[in-house]
Amino acid sequence: MFKKFDEKESISGILQLKSSVQKGIRNKLIEQYPHLEGYIDNILPKKDAIRIVKCHDHVEIVVNSTGNLLFFRQREGPWMPTLKLLHKYPFFLPMEQVDKGAIKFVLSGANIMCPGLTSPGARMTEAPKGAIVAIMAEGKQHALAIGLTSLSTEEIAKVNKGVGIENVHYLNDGLWQMKPVK
Repeated sequence: MFKKFDEKESISGILQLKSSVQKGIRNKLIEQYPHLEGYIDNILPKKDAIRIVKCHDHVEIVVNSTGNLLFFRQREGPWMPTLKLLHKYPFFLPMEQVDKGAIKFVLSGANIMCPGLTSPGARMTEAPKGAIVAIMAEGKQHALAIGLTSLSTEEIAKVNKGVGIENVHYLNDGLWQMKPVK
C-alpha cells in the first residue's frame, strides 16, 4: 500500500475534525484495540486538534496536533497503527514472528508466506483471519511490519503454503519516511 507512497504526490488534503468525529474515532480505536484503553488519552488527547490526512487510493491517516502520524486505514477499513506508534506501544497487537530468512523480504514489502511463520525460528500468536498483527523477526526487538492475516493462525499451520499475512506497512516504506504533517 505504501511502497510507492510519496508525501508530495500522494496527499490530496488535510481535514480538521470536529470533536464529535474525533470522539467517534477514539471510541472505534478502543473497541478495535481494547488494550489501548488506558493509553488512548496519551495517544489522542480529548482536547487535541486531530486531523485526517487524505491520500490517493482512499487512504486516510490520523495525525495529532504535533503532526505525528498515528493510525491509517484504506476505504473505510479498520484503523491500523503506524509502526512508529506500535514501537511506542508494542503490546496492543498480536505478534507473529518470522524466521531470519524472511527479514529481507518483509522489509522489501513482500507478503509473509506460511512457511516463514511455521519454520523453527518463527512463532505465532493465535489470531483469526482478517486480524491486524505486528510482524516481528527472530532475534529483533521491534516490529518490522504491520500486516493483515489472510488465514487464521490455525489455518496457516495446517495449510503451510501460500500467503499467510498481507504486508500492509513496513520499515522504510513511504509511510515510515513521511515527515510529521504541519
